[in-house]
Amino acid sequence: MSKNKLKIAFYWAASCGGCEIAVLDLNEKILDVVQIADIVFWPVAIDIKYKDVENMPDGYIDITFFNGSIRNSEQEHMAKLLRNKSKTIVAFGSCAHEGCIPGLANLHNKQEIFDTVYIKEKSVVNPAGNVPKTQTKVKEGILNIPEFYDTVKTLAQTVEVDYYLPGCPPPVKLISDAIDAIANNQLPPKGSVLAPLKAVCDECPRTREDKKITKIYRVHEKVPEPEKCLLEQGIICMGPATRSGCGAQCLNVDMPCTGCGGAAPNVPEQGAAMISALAAILGYSGEPGKQYTEKEIQDLMSQIKDPIGTFYMYSLPASILKRKVMKK
Repeated sequence: MSKNKLKIAFYWAASCGGCEIAVLDLNEKILDVVQIADIVFWPVAIDIKYKDVENMPDGYIDITFFNGSIRNSEQEHMAKLLRNKSKTIVAFGSCAHEGCIPGLANLHNKQEIFDTVYIKEKSVVNPAGNVPKTQTKVKEGILNIPEFYDTVKTLAQTVEVDYYLPGCPPPVKLISDAIDAIANNQLPPKGSVLAPLKAVCDECPRTREDKKITKIYRVHEKVPEPEKCLLEQGIICMGPATRSGCGAQCLNVDMPCTGCGGAAPNVPEQGAAMISALAAILGYSGEPGKQYTEKEIQDLMSQIKDPIGTFYMYSLPASILKRKVMKK
């Protein structure tokens, strides 16, 4: 192992694995990584054990790319361990950044999830009602598995994070730009999001006319006009509240932005910002400034079939809401 090369680590917590594939999508650019760095820990790709990391001196790893939210005790342990062993840690991808799809589990607690998955699901045959336990006695001894937490957390809610690389998964260009910044020692101040300082709307080629909408369509209910703003056609698009860096790829194929880039710059709360943007254009035709009745407001909002899944698909754990309040 070269003494002059950076030491880089990758880790996969509660996520789908797409961020790992995104690294491979660098294609020949990955050769640049090999030129500047040795990968010292990457469980999905190389044979290395947790004990090997535990035996590393603190600060031994130069940069860790940590993808995935924190769902259980093993992931929390690894987040804290890699924080201690790393000079710099990057929340890599939407799950680590804001919680992403695993974070929608915060609409339920551990008991509800276990009841659904292991007991109530129609395909499950479990007459004894067994659910996972942290310790189980088997013939070989005691089997230990991680504790499943009530609440999904972001990486930054667990350890101090130096940089954020958003996306589900992060776009190849953002990864490539981050590698170049690392190679040239040009990383921005700590705490920065390694993505452009603009919203997806700023990258979108569609035209906007500042028009009102009276009806909301789900994506399968309407074939959109290819050159007009999807939001102004009644299709909810998270572009106004979402950070750019993706090249508006979804919009280029007539699909709305769903918000995987996280909150747009200077937007403290992505979901609330999008609700505000939608409220500014959603209404009935008629006189400007009309005051709506409670029923009219409810009728308008009832068109949004899944508010949490729409406005907080990627950001619930990082939001002001964080989770549904559960009765003890």
